[in-house]
Amino acid sequence: MNKRVKTNSIRIISGRWRGRRLPVLDHDGLRPTTDRVRETLFNWLMHDVPAARCLDLFAGSGVLGLECLSRSAKYVQFVESERRVADQLRQNLTKLDAADAATVSTGDALNFLRAPNHECFDLVFLDPPFQAHLLQPAIDLLNQPGWLSDGAMVYIEHHAHDDSIVIPENWVLHRSGKAGQSRYHLYRH
Repeated sequence: MNKRVKTNSIRIISGRWRGRRLPVLDHDGLRPTTDRVRETLFNWLMHDVPAARCLDLFAGSGVLGLECLSRSAKYVQFVESERRVADQLRQNLTKLDAADAATVSTGDALNFLRAPNHECFDLVFLDPPFQAHLLQPAIDLLNQPGWLSDGAMVYIEHHAHDDSIVIPENWVLHRSGKAGQSRYHLYRH
């Protein structure tokens, strides 16, 4: 029996691709950040995105990194563990004629952070699947030297009832909010 792959869509909310809808695979655990939360987040980041080097670590749909590219980020590194989801993200980058401004790595996000890094990022998005217990190890690895530029911004999204996250002392809370079952925070490194 041939299984059909269901697709949904995401919408870019601002920048050069404002209003553009892109297909996203319907995949277990894939939970694109809502338009409302993204609008709030990118209002907070308004002056930090242009020319930034960004890391969308648990990329999924890639909507956070795509929003950055739409708003003139210099480069986005996407990391996605599911091959089909990563392939869809590559196709969307090609549709937007943005493949030269981004790299999509297929693989484990924590292994990505364990590998040597050659460039620091100015803006990082950490929004792993809620039940995967990946957020704390990602925070700990990301806080190692070589990943974050001075003054880098780190966005974290997690389940509203998860109070176990330990934030490094050198990260300063900039803003936070709650929407539905999600809590989100923006830190400055």
